[in-house]
Amino acid sequence: MKSLIKAVALVVVIAAPVASFAQSEQPLTRAEVRAQLVQIEQAGYNPAVATDSTYPADIQAAEARVAVQHDTTGYGSSANGSSQTGATAPAVQPAPMDGQ
Repeated sequence: MKSLIKAVALVVVIAAPVASFAQSEQPLTRAEVRAQLVQIEQAGYNPAVATDSTYPADIQAAEARVAVQHDTTGYGSSANGSSQTGATAPAVQPAPMDGQ
């Protein structure tokens, strides 16, 4: 009987952090979902004209545009879309060997 009580207590101790972790995710509110939909529509997605064949690509493209607008990491594409390169290095001729 004591081993059963110990086993139940051990299961409760192990399961408590898992249950509290699962409840830490808060669902989105209606206002947050509506704001996300407005952002995606402003990025060019129109759910009224989406078809089954273009749905995944259309919404993924709009989500990518929204993600680029909210990118604050400093990484990603440049703002003006241009790049700089250095000058070409001069060609180096190999030095002749004395024995040849």
